[in-house]
Amino acid sequence: MMNPLKLMLPLTALALSACNPTAPLPDERPPLEGATIGGPFELTDSSGKPTKWSDFNGKYRIVYFGFAFCPDICPTDLARTTLGLQNFAKSDRERAALIQPIFITIDPARDTPEVVGEFVSGFHPDGVPNQLIGLTGSEEDIKAAAALFGIPFSRGKDMPGGGYDMEHYAITYLFDPEGKPLALLPTDQGPDAVAAELGKWVH
Repeated sequence: MMNPLKLMLPLTALALSACNPTAPLPDERPPLEGATIGGPFELTDSSGKPTKWSDFNGKYRIVYFGFAFCPDICPTDLARTTLGLQNFAKSDRERAALIQPIFITIDPARDTPEVVGEFVSGFHPDGVPNQLIGLTGSEEDIKAAAALFGIPFSRGKDMPGGGYDMEHYAITYLFDPEGKPLALLPTDQGPDAVAAELGKWVH
């Protein structure tokens, strides 16, 4: 005769997983596990304070490289990311508090600390425990940081109304509390998809 307790254990596990549909399967590994992405940097936050990658140890990190004068893609990605984080916080504020979203400019010539600060302030939805912070730095330091994160970029064409565009990879990374890469957030699918992906990997 089968032991009732042995029968109940897998059924209980199944019920728990059904209550948390975004949880990864038992053998599912983070898509970016083992990838050589990210690494130490020292940049400057919007208040002019030096900021290192190691300052975020103990926090999951969402990292996005872009530029404040971007007319479309960067603002769209950041809006979907921070709204996704807001959605995640509504369902699990405790886990959301473990996440720090970070914007790093690729256009330090124009994106001063003040400009970066004003830019990221537009992506601070209510209810997010740790709001998006912005980082800038010297051209040399920005290039070094972008290379560590696999983000090539270059100055693009001049714009008709003045200024210029920047060409770069639009990627939203999720890192674990040790700074190791976990996954790419599906910003192209909207805030709900971002929230679901966070729910899979933030524990």
